[in-house]
Amino acid sequence: MEKLSSAHHWLCDMDGVLINHGHMVKGADVFLERLRSQEKGFLVLTNNALFTPGEIHDTLARLGINVTEEELWTSSLATAQFLHGQRPKGRAFVIGEAAIHDALSDVGYVEDAQNPDYVVLGETWTYNFEDITTAVRLVERGCSFVVTNPETYGTSPEGLLPGSGALAALIQSVTNVRPYFVGKPNSVMIRDALNILGAHSKSTVMVGDRMDTDIRAGVEAGVDTVLVLSGVTRRDDVARYAYQPSRIVDSIADLIDEA
Repeated sequence: MEKLSSAHHWLCDMDGVLINHGHMVKGADVFLERLRSQEKGFLVLTNNALFTPGEIHDTLARLGINVTEEELWTSSLATAQFLHGQRPKGRAFVIGEAAIHDALSDVGYVEDAQNPDYVVLGETWTYNFEDITTAVRLVERGCSFVVTNPETYGTSPEGLLPGSGALAALIQSVTNVRPYFVGKPNSVMIRDALNILGAHSKSTVMVGDRMDTDIRAGVEAGVDTVLVLSGVTRRDDVARYAYQPSRIVDSIADLIDEA
């Protein structure tokens, strides 16, 4: 790929790229300030559907990373935008935290557990059997099934956490209906970001730590990709994928001079 300094716009994943297990990845703050000083447009793209942009902003600020709410694009926001584009002012039965409820409300969606157009599943700390049963019965009845992001697990200092993809698999196993996942690797998030920034794919770089979401989404959207090894992917993992990143670096700090 050409020298990265020729890129006009940057898309960065959050977990594993800017932060890791509640700490800032060294150099993340300097990298973002470098983009600002060079007047490069950027968005932080995250599949994390647990938190609102305001909550993410506050968390990043506490860790020393300056990102405005407008510089964040989450899978919850992308899901709401996708549904608004497909069926404006629709109705949805929603499982998830405030992030997905608020995002859908902001685009004019009404929550309905009786006759919704969609069953929408996001990440949450409080899955319960009654909600899962309602979702199963609505999907079985013919409601479209949409999920914010496909990850079956997340990580924490204590170990693995179940993700929305795991619960989606449960509902799919009962109904035999495969959901539509909006978050990465679906390139819809990249296209959203390009539209928000007014950017072209040829002058945009996607930085991520996961081959199966970040890098795949970037490759399928036609943008250059940089894999950082500060997250879940190890260098030895890369060769087994049919698609490859444009570049591999140890961390975001290695990109500061090229931003």
